[in-house]
Parts: sequence; structure tokens; C-alpha cells
Amino acid sequence: MKSLCISILITCLAAAQMSAADLGPQPAQPGAETFTLGEFRITSLKDAVNIVPNDGSVFGADVGPKAVAEVLTKAEQKTEAIELSVDALLARKSSEAILIDTGLGPAIPGALAGSLTLAGVAPDEVTTVLITHVHSDHVGGLITQDKQSAFKHAVIKISEPDWKWLQQQPEMAELTRVIAQQVKTFNPGEDVATGIKSVRIPGHTPGHVGYMISSNGQTLLDVGDTVHSSIVSLAKPDWAMGYDTDLAVGRTSRREVLTQLATEHQLIFAPHFPYPGVGWIVSRSDHFEWFPKK
Repeated sequence: MKSLCISILITCLAAAQMSAADLGPQPAQPGAETFTLGEFRITSLKDAVNIVPNDGSVFGADVGPKAVAEVLTKAEQKTEAIELSVDALLARKSSEAILIDTGLGPAIPGALAGSLTLAGVAPDEVTTVLITHVHSDHVGGLITQDKQSAFKHAVIKISEPDWKWLQQQPEMAELTRVIAQQVKTFNPGEDVATGIKSVRIPGHTPGHVGYMISSNGQTLLDVGDTVHSSIVSLAKPDWAMGYDTDLAVGRTSRREVLTQLATEHQLIFAPHFPYPGVGWIVSRSDHFEWFPKK
């Protein structure tokens, strides 16, 4: 116990010394890892890394940084901050190239364009963009550095509640203006493409969804931001997540979804888990663990 207290004290001192440049979204090298799912070719696309401080504002928003540090220490991880991947997913079948989420975009800049190049797909070849939710690390890549549509030939599908919410955010006004003519809304739970169905997962944003990709009896669920850290989100799924717009609903939703994923041994893509973010959730008593796909 004494050693744990010392570790937490060191964590607090280290966090205080971290500069703003060490935190937040950081550039990453492009990456593209592909596997087959029935008739689909699925590619995990690297975009960026997000360094989230352990300061009680995001992870463990209801329990504080000391409790989060204890979880990280047990997992033999650094405790002053949590590193999250920022990734997107590409699903290709015949002439369709369907992109799920677009990363941070030119603000970092994100590596999504380079990752698409590695996957052999040009932005103009993307036929559909599916958005899990409208936080900037999922929609930022919808526009280019010169404020043009990044995927000008694609239909952009966003849930009706999230599109309405996005239009109410002043800081997103330019992005909203640029993409408005391409946007087609849907109600959570509806089919959005052949073989892809939206899945309502409430709590994170007003219309947050996952996407279930199905082909020839095989399935993959892009869980969006149901979970963020492959360590903290699974060890303590009932802790509040500061990124959620409704903390209580987010907690309940997270526990329910994780339980179902573990029970059904459902293959998932988690865009903030360590790249490439594809694997399974396994139940362990009152918590869960992550098993990446090899």
C-alpha cells in the first residue's frame, strides 16, 4: 500500500509538470491493416493519438485521478495520462468503399489520408461516410485544410439527433456548412448500407451509434465511443466518462453493451483502443478484459 501511495504521488507531480504540448491529440504515422469479413474487406485506418491527462475531468470523472491511477498501476501503465488511439474503419465490397468516421482532420493533421493511400483508396473513391457521432475526432476529417469536402463524391450519413446537435455548435459551423449538401440522416437502428446496420448506443452524444457489419454469417461491430481505454473503460465500466453528454445513461449503456459483447463473443472495432483496435471483450467477474485479434 505504501508503494502504491508513493506511485500516486509521483503521478500527480508528473502530471503537474506535463506541458500542454504533451497532452491532447498528437500526430501519428499512417497505418492500414486489412482482413476479410465475408464479402467485405475491412481495413483499420490509423489517424492520430490522443493523450488524455489523468486529472479527473475525463476518466473516472466521479471518482477522481487517484482511483484511476490505482487501475493503471495495477495494469503496469503510466499513471499521469492515458494514451488513446484515434482510428477509422474502411469497409469495401465490390464498387463500394464505406468509411466509418474520419478522424481529427487537418487540425493535427491526422494521418487518415495517408492511411487510405496505404489501403489503396483515394478520397474521391469513398462512396459513403458513416459517422458514429459528431465529436471532432470523428468528423474533423470530413473537410480538408482549405475547407473543402474531403470526400466530395460520398454520401455522409449521420444520425438525425446528432446532425441536429452538430448544427447547434458554433465552433462546428464551417464544417456543417461544407458538408450539408452531402448529409443524409437516419434514425438510430436503421440500415445504412447493404450489410451495415446502425446500432443505437445512448449516452455519449444525443444520437451516438455503432455499426454492425454483416456478411455470410460473419459480423463486426464498430462500437464508436462506447468505450475509450482498453484498460480503464473495461476495468471500471461503471465509472463516469467525462466525454459523455449524459453520464448516467453512458454508464448504464456501457455496462449493458459490454455484457452483451462478451456473452455473444462479438468481434468488435474500438476506434480508441490500441491500433488496430479489432478484437473481443471478455467478461471477468465484475469487469471486462480486451483480447485483440491476432
